Amino acid sequence: MSSILWVALGGAIGSVARFGVTSTSNRVLGTTFPWGTLIVNVLGCFVMGLVVASLLRKMPDGEGIRLFLATGVLGGFTTFSAFSLDVMNLMQRGENGWAIAYAMGSVLLSVLAVFAGFVLVR
Repeated sequence: MSSILWVALGGAIGSVARFGVTSTSNRVLGTTFPWGTLIVNVLGCFVMGLVVASLLRKMPDGEGIRLFLATGVLGGFTTFSAFSLDVMNLMQRGENGWAIAYAMGSVLLSVLAVFAGFVLVR
């Protein structure tokens, strides 16, 4: 199966899972705080760590399964997991300054971008 199909299949599964977690948390915990997004992001990051560590240990050449799980499923579930993996990779390479700059810049610029898009449409 081609790489694009692996990513697409995983993305569909991850997106449906995100919808399920968010819907359930809204029903159980309410909607006054974005619990669903927080749960999805933290859970996705935890699973990203498990997946990447497991694949590196057991299947270092497992490109197809990595594309399906990390890029597809977890990318569809939450892109925050990919962001967090990038920060971890920078830190593991000893590039702590870049990791901090990337983390702070990503959060700040992403929030500003949401506001900018909202304002432009309004």
